Amino acid sequence: MNTRFEVLLHGGNPIVLRAAADEALNEIERLEAQLSLFRPTSEIARVNAHAALEPVRVSPPVFRLLQRARELCAATDGAFDPTVAPLLRAWGFLGGPGRVARADELEAARALVGMLRVELDPKALTVRFPLPGMMLDLGAIGKGYAIDCAADALREAGIENAFIHGGTSSCYAIGTAEDGAPWRVAVNTPGPPDAVPAGPTAALPEALEVVPLRDESLGVSAVETKAFRDGERTYGHVLDPRTGVPVQAARLAAAVLPSATETDALSTALMTLGSGGLTLLRERFPRGRFLVVASGAQDNEWAVHRVGFASPLAGG
Repeated sequence: MNTRFEVLLHGGNPIVLRAAADEALNEIERLEAQLSLFRPTSEIARVNAHAALEPVRVSPPVFRLLQRARELCAATDGAFDPTVAPLLRAWGFLGGPGRVARADELEAARALVGMLRVELDPKALTVRFPLPGMMLDLGAIGKGYAIDCAADALREAGIENAFIHGGTSSCYAIGTAEDGAPWRVAVNTPGPPDAVPAGPTAALPEALEVVPLRDESLGVSAVETKAFRDGERTYGHVLDPRTGVPVQAARLAAAVLPSATETDALSTALMTLGSGGLTLLRERFPRGRFLVVASGAQDNEWAVHRVGFASPLAGG
């Protein structure tokens, strides 16, 4: 998953805590071996290599994850789609720094995107692609799923208070922090300045929102996570599966829900949907809190849109 995972715990017995944390991190490593696009022995790599030729059987947990990915694709009207890998390849993001896609590459890649066309057989636990060249890339959901599984492992070990995070984009809070209050996580102002509007950015606090979490997950997506410049324009790695081009509707998006699998996928979807997707996601995920940072009405302006948050910087 190309990121660093950490587990923070507090409680009475440090030996028990350390053993539980090790088990949670081992679970994440096990899932990496199952889900990685780049490990040739993973289940996803095997699906990508053979599913256009014949149905490929996968383990029950991986099959359930693919079912959930398809449900989230439908729930976001295709703004989240784990078959986006051909587009990532066309834009040079699949293992590379990125480049502008040629028109012919983009047209060919767009024809291979569509999770709702992937055939999932729940009886045989098989996956089949309708077209050669289709690929699964769980990069926008796998990290959240791994964090959910790590949280389950901690709970099974009797851990009541813990915090798990993967990089700066996905985290999960179990119970409370040491002071008994919810865990608090800052969503920072996007950067760097050459990739996002400047101007009033300096007047904003570094933290756009301080999010209280208790038995909840926060997922954050941003253009600046991986991007390249071509001339005067910056292209981010988050692509709109429907158009095939890097998203322009948002610079940063965040989602809060009890499931890290969902927040991982939905923060990515919000990057595509922009502020117009806030009402849609709130209707379909009524327990969720959502945030989008986009360019303002004028050049060099921010527009921060929130749904479900009490107020800016509301930490309680």
